[in-house]
Amino acid sequence: MFIFEKAPFPSCHASTLVEHEPGKLMAAWFGGTAEKAPDVQIWASTFDGKAWSEPQVLGTQPKQPCWNPVLFKLANGTLALWYKIGPDPVSWVGYLRRSSDAGKTWSKPEVMPAGFYGPVRAKPIQLKDGTLLAGTSVEAGANATRTWTPFVDRSTDDGKTWWRSSPFNVPGKHAQIQPTLFEASDGRIVALMRSANPLKVCRSESKDGGKTFTPAAETDLFNPSAGIDVVKTTAGDLFLIYNPVPVGRVPLSLARSTDDGQTWVKVHDLETELGEYSYPAIIQSADGQLQMTYTWRRTHIKHVAIDPATLRK
Repeated sequence: MFIFEKAPFPSCHASTLVEHEPGKLMAAWFGGTAEKAPDVQIWASTFDGKAWSEPQVLGTQPKQPCWNPVLFKLANGTLALWYKIGPDPVSWVGYLRRSSDAGKTWSKPEVMPAGFYGPVRAKPIQLKDGTLLAGTSVEAGANATRTWTPFVDRSTDDGKTWWRSSPFNVPGKHAQIQPTLFEASDGRIVALMRSANPLKVCRSESKDGGKTFTPAAETDLFNPSAGIDVVKTTAGDLFLIYNPVPVGRVPLSLARSTDDGQTWVKVHDLETELGEYSYPAIIQSADGQLQMTYTWRRTHIKHVAIDPATLRK
């Protein structure tokens, strides 16, 4: 279903999703005239199991576009919303808002330290010891000289302070951004990334809790330089939501892995008609369902729920 049918903005993109209370979801995205337009704000809506609420503004700054919100519920119950403000990714400033009442009220926006955004697009993960790991990346330059570099930022105090990992681009190819993370069965931290060169999902691993990572390597999964997201289910399966093509942002599909992401099998197509279907978010809710949101043709944010048991081919 669409989160909204009509909205006070013509264009929207880059959704994020969290289960903010048992059985209840919250989504956020950026919306305005068009990506990069100065009227672009962070919007959010909640789902009570039957319907989505009217979108409300959660992040804004006069004459400055907002970007890439990320929602996450910390182990202590606090709901966090990270987002960015600035004319382009080169000049972003990161912001953070917190809610202690499941999103009913929010703190005033906190400015992140220079160069830190929290999770840059995909949700973070929190380890059993409380360490918060946020996939992030830095974009610099423009056109032919543009470089992208991925990192993981670590916090041991629920996002108050941060330490940055080693960079882990593909050697000689600074073209990977927006890591999405999962913890492997042996405790390794695995990052999967969007990539412009090569046009494949790229992968890096950490054996020290996210402090250092191996140089990224391309996988067999195509990527048209578009956002991806991954979730590890309570059953131990991994599900990746992505565009399985080297060019374009259709179809949008799900792949499943049972070996810590070493191999993947595409198990479902969410969208196949012409158009853009991109920048997805995926979580597993308390009832076991895979909950997903994504950009639908830049005019809507779509929400889909699937029982992962039906995808075990």
